[in-house]
Amino acid sequence: MMKIARGFAAFGTAMLLCLFFACCGRNDDRTLIHALLEKIGQRVEEKDTEGLMAFLEEDFQDFEKRDKALAEKMVRDYLRDYRGIVMYILGTRIDEIEEGEASVQTEVVLSSGAAKAFRKLFRAFGDFYRFDLKLRKAGEGWRISYARWQYIGLNDLSPESLSLLKKIFPGI
Repeated sequence: MMKIARGFAAFGTAMLLCLFFACCGRNDDRTLIHALLEKIGQRVEEKDTEGLMAFLEEDFQDFEKRDKALAEKMVRDYLRDYRGIVMYILGTRIDEIEEGEASVQTEVVLSSGAAKAFRKLFRAFGDFYRFDLKLRKAGEGWRISYARWQYIGLNDLSPESLSLLKKIFPGI
């Protein structure tokens, strides 16, 4: 009877460990994807075009058929034309992670101009965008293979994004 109990305990422990490592693996990818988005936000604020391009796959294409070279020109022009850019990442939904590919939707607010504290004080949100991204696993991280974005209004934000916006700008 003791052998059966020990065998069952060993089997149960092995199953729990497998479940734990399987969940951790998925969470690791989710953590890496969230970290990628945070790094992108930092590069935008630093106006680091080269750093941003490092997050794109060589065969990157956007919804308007821009390749990586054209995307770089667009980003460089945008970053040159605005000063004091701040990017807040709001709600992010990772739809699926399968076979080294992931689908992600994230909403961000981009603002430029006066100091960050001034924008918070006067609730100058900036412009809201929704990004639909296709990511591909690249070594230990993720890179963007496709991007689609659209300008959205405050009323179009997901409930999660609106909740995060209220934390950034209390009292809205």
